[in-house]
Amino acid sequence: MMNEDTEIVIVGGGMAGLSAATRLAELGLGVIVIDKGRGPGGRMAARRIEIGGDTVTFDHGAQYFTAREPSFRKAVNAWEAAGAAARWPAAGDDAWVGTPAMNACIKAMAQQLDVRWGMRAERLVRGPGGWRVEADGQTYTARTVLIAVPAEQAAVLLSNVAPDLAALAQSVQSAPCWAVMAAFHTPLSFAPDTFRSDTGPVSWAARNCAKPERSGPETWVIHASASRSRTIIDLAKEDAAQTVLADFHAATGTAHAETLHLDAHRWLYALPQARRCEGAYFDTKVQVGMAGDYLHSPRVEGAWLSGRVLAEIVCQERVARMS
Repeated sequence: MMNEDTEIVIVGGGMAGLSAATRLAELGLGVIVIDKGRGPGGRMAARRIEIGGDTVTFDHGAQYFTAREPSFRKAVNAWEAAGAAARWPAAGDDAWVGTPAMNACIKAMAQQLDVRWGMRAERLVRGPGGWRVEADGQTYTARTVLIAVPAEQAAVLLSNVAPDLAALAQSVQSAPCWAVMAAFHTPLSFAPDTFRSDTGPVSWAARNCAKPERSGPETWVIHASASRSRTIIDLAKEDAAQTVLADFHAATGTAHAETLHLDAHRWLYALPQARRCEGAYFDTKVQVGMAGDYLHSPRVEGAWLSGRVLAEIVCQERVARMS
C-alpha cells in the first residue's frame, strides 16, 4: 500500500470539498482531495451520451444554482468570466448553470487543486502523529482530515473515530430522487423549458437542450418527487425510467413520444434536511471536521458556503495554536 503525506486531506470532491480546498490552498496549506467519482461532478454531475453521432450532455443532478451571498457571487462571476457558468432565465431571474454542462464549475475548481479521482475513502485511523486515510490501496497521512460527503456517508466514515460528529451527521435525513434522462426524435408540444410541481409525482423537469451552450436533439431531465421516488426506490432503472416518463407526460399533457434515449439515475441522498448551524463543524482536539449543504442550506450555494466556513475555522485554529 503506497503512502502519501500532506497537511490536510479532504474526503469529497464536490462543491463543499472543493470550496474548502480552494480557500485552504489560497492560504498556503497543503491539501489533497480524494473522491470516489471517476471525475468532477458529485450532485452537479453531467452525463455524456452518444446519440446519432452527436455527443449529448444531460445535467441529471442539480439543475441550476443561485448566487446571493457576496463571496459566492464573486466566485460565480469568476466562473462566468472563465466560460464555466452562464445565467439561465428560464429557471428564474437569479438562476445560473454550468457551461457547457453543470459540472463545469466543479471542473474549474478542481483544475486549480490536487484532486485524486476514483479514490473511495474506506477507513480513517487516528494515530499519535495525525490521521491515516485508507482509500483503494493508497494511504494518505495528514494532521487534519475534513469530510465533505453526504451526511449518511459522513456518519459511516466518522462512526469509530469521531462519534459526536458521526451522530450529528446520522441525524440528517435526505430525500431520494429518481432522475430520468430522455431524448426524443422531435420537440415535445410543451412550450416552457421548465416544469415544477410541489404536489405531483414529478417535482421538476427541464428541457436540457435549451440551457446555454447545449445542442443536439430534444432532451429532457425529469426529477421524480421525493414521495414518488420512495415508492419506486427499488425498481430497476429501466422500469423507473418508464414510470417517471409516464408521470411526466401526464403532468405536462404531452403525448407519449418515441425516445432516442432513455435512462435513469437514482440519487439516494438528493435533498438533505439541513441542520441550521454555523455552516460547518470542526473538532480541534482530534483535527477532524465536516462540511456540506446539510450543515448550511440544501443548495449549491449552501455547499460552497459550508466548505468556505470550514476552511476559515481550520485556518483560525492554526493561527491561534501558533500564536
